Amino acid sequence: MANVTVTVTDTQTKCLEYASYSVQDWCNNAIHERARIAQEEIISKLVAYCNANGVAIATGVDAQVTQAFSLKVVATAKSIQDSASDTP
Repeated sequence: MANVTVTVTDTQTKCLEYASYSVQDWCNNAIHERARIAQEEIISKLVAYCNANGVAIATGVDAQVTQAFSLKVVATAKSIQDSASDTP
């Protein structure tokens, strides 16, 4: 499991404390929600790919996300952006 650390200024901390009950809880919720959305997108693309190509879909969310990357149905945003930067 990865740990993600975010550094904010004192002013940003005050602003986040104004906007939320707990800055840490807000950050955790934002990250978990974005991951959930990405998971749904990845699995949707995997299902479409597997149905179109007669490929058996892996069982379980973790296995399906792994399968989507293994089959190159999806790629990391970094690799996509880096590839686009390499293209003239």
